[in-house]
Amino acid sequence: MPEHDLPTASWARRLLALLVDWAASTFVVITLLGFDGWRDDSNAGFYVLAVYVVENTVLSSLAGGSFGKLATRLRLVRKNGDPRPIDPMRALLRSVLIAAVVPPLVFRPDGRGLHDLAAGSATVTLQTYRSLRGMPAV
Repeated sequence: MPEHDLPTASWARRLLALLVDWAASTFVVITLLGFDGWRDDSNAGFYVLAVYVVENTVLSSLAGGSFGKLATRLRLVRKNGDPRPIDPMRALLRSVLIAAVVPPLVFRPDGRGLHDLAAGSATVTLQTYRSLRGMPAV
């Protein structure tokens, strides 16, 4: 499937995935610091961001999507429609750019933000992902 024909997931689903990722990252930090430590530590927000970047990078390069993407039935694929996960360096670049906030807000008409353009990736629904893999839609 040519990259310009690759249907990307809606921004609403992507935002939901990001919220799930952020909640999970916050939960990890609370688990490590304790609730009082999380509430009282002025660096807690940075810790959550760091956990998010690591989680997003590792799961995107191994499983084809962050925890939030997998939970909301989204997948990260290569821009040319290759369903294999992106390599770890591209996943790290993409995660850091998302953490910078601005790249996801600037996007092309095909729905890919600057973070996806830089990483050569696209976020698709599970249904699209399955069709790229030649699997029946469920």
